Amino acid sequence: MLTYENFYDSPLNNETPDQHDPTKGALKILEWAYQTYGNSLVYACSFGAESMVLIDLIATVQPDARLVFLDTGLHFQETYDLIDEVKERYPSLDIVMQKPSLTVDEQREQHGSALWSRNPDQCCYIRKVKPLEDALSGATAWISGLRRSQSPTRANTNFINKDDRFQSIKICPLIYWSWDDVWEYIEQHQLPYNKLHDQNYPSIGCIPCTTQVTDADDERSGRWANFQKTECGLHATPQSTK
Repeated sequence: MLTYENFYDSPLNNETPDQHDPTKGALKILEWAYQTYGNSLVYACSFGAESMVLIDLIATVQPDARLVFLDTGLHFQETYDLIDEVKERYPSLDIVMQKPSLTVDEQREQHGSALWSRNPDQCCYIRKVKPLEDALSGATAWISGLRRSQSPTRANTNFINKDDRFQSIKICPLIYWSWDDVWEYIEQHQLPYNKLHDQNYPSIGCIPCTTQVTDADDERSGRWANFQKTECGLHATPQSTK
């Protein structure tokens, strides 16, 4: 088994996708990942467009795979509606709604109102990072839908990554996919998706920190507007935000 210490020895990270492979290596990586880690592999699913591709591919490899959704209590209703659609289409999947230890009201009582507008890093830590730490407790590896073309901070993502943040291995099957690739797959396979994507929301997170975009070339520009912030912290180097 590939371990946290020797992940960089994997030849998979040095492979370029077969030009005849419509999944650009994603299906091969998923097959390897579930063969290697089995039930100790978790998919941290945002239910964005990339998630719909991964869910469909994962369901062909591991129909009862465990998916974790970080239910911050601040998501759009369209996101929850999509989760219901996914549950109906893929009834064997084990979808876990992982909640933070504080409700939104409790967070307001302890940290003041609208923490996300004053200290979004702390809000993300409470409502996303810490819950994922809890969800990944005991998991050897987890799957993420990161793509290299999404942003400069993701440009060097590999198929298999050492994850210092969660002390595990992060597997990213879609690194070679473009935004157009994602939507071509969704349309070809008639997959459900978040209807907010049709309203100029390429990246969808919590309501207070997600806006429509005017720059179609910057997929992440609608997240944390007016802040020098492009990541919630799940894919960042560990730092104290408590």
